[in-house]
Amino acid sequence: MSRSIWLTLACAAAVAGCTTIGNTLDTLNPFAKSAPKIKPAELGNIQPRAELRSLWQANVGAAGDAVFAPAAVGSSVYAAARDGTLARFDGGRQVWRINAGQILSGGVGANDRLVVVGTPKGEVLAFNGADGSPAWQARASSEILAAPAVSGDLVAVRSGDARIFGFAADGKRRWVYQRSTPALALRSNAGVALTDKALYAGFPGGKLVAIALNNGAALWEATVSLPRGATELERIADIASDPVVDGQTVCAVAYQGRVACFDAGNGSQRWAREVSSTAGLDIGSRSVYVTDDKGAVHAFERDNGASLWKQDKLFMRSVSRPLAMGRRVAVADYQGVVHLLAEEDGAFVARYNTDGTAIAAAPRRLEPGDSFVVQTKNGALQALTVR
Repeated sequence: MSRSIWLTLACAAAVAGCTTIGNTLDTLNPFAKSAPKIKPAELGNIQPRAELRSLWQANVGAAGDAVFAPAAVGSSVYAAARDGTLARFDGGRQVWRINAGQILSGGVGANDRLVVVGTPKGEVLAFNGADGSPAWQARASSEILAAPAVSGDLVAVRSGDARIFGFAADGKRRWVYQRSTPALALRSNAGVALTDKALYAGFPGGKLVAIALNNGAALWEATVSLPRGATELERIADIASDPVVDGQTVCAVAYQGRVACFDAGNGSQRWAREVSSTAGLDIGSRSVYVTDDKGAVHAFERDNGASLWKQDKLFMRSVSRPLAMGRRVAVADYQGVVHLLAEEDGAFVARYNTDGTAIAAAPRRLEPGDSFVVQTKNGALQALTVR
């Protein structure tokens, strides 16, 4: 499995969520639920110029049809599984493991106090980070596919009908942000980017919105991509991955659309380039990295969007969102292989094989900054460091 994306009817006012109309986007989207039907590229030999070394490994349980991203807070990693398992690991040592008592579909979000997950029924479950004891339970309007975002005294949860709920640290609902959506949209595990100044979220139709933390009001709205084409399928231009914020720059990428970067304060566009992606992007010190729908990884100049390089030797391998790691860029694929690319030219510099099952969620950065953790479909957690 690579990523949870299906065609759905967007819900204009329904509380129960959207209605699925058909199978996965096998013909339109290479990130299908199973291995790609078009033959993926075979991995050739590389000349290592770096090393991916294992720091520790653990197992939390299988993801099933969901996509679970681990949450890293300092040296602690929180991870969840479809069957309700939720666990904390410090340096690979299991601190606690509980069962949430429900099937889970979205997670994990965490800070130094709370760990938050979501369910297919729209339940938001929060636990104390110290010992895993229940903290509170709340409800969104439909299934929760994305990892909640937790920062300060705000917990932001995105439901499957594209509504965003803001909860206080004690679970009381502060606000709900909602907007009209196209008749046809992608069902995805796209989440939000939460900073101390605003929340940023992408929506069907290619819109990026900055939302106020105190009341959920829109601060500004920008266009990442405009729908175009003769049919409803061709006009899908949804932002199906998390926006990324770094300093005063916020970037997002749309399926069948563009990647675009904006001023995080006022939404003014800095640049945009044509590329289609559901996997997502990351921002490095000099470049913006995007994984496109065919598995190629692109690097664009951060300041003006000029194309720097393209690594296309991972064709149709359901490649994850990139993770900028200083002079390196990490991605993972449907066979659980982690690839390390050079910042300057995209050449392969290292590889690491995990358990052989797909890594659908984005790699998560660990402390220190040259380390990260990935979670496989079968529930393996692998912490790696770059040498």
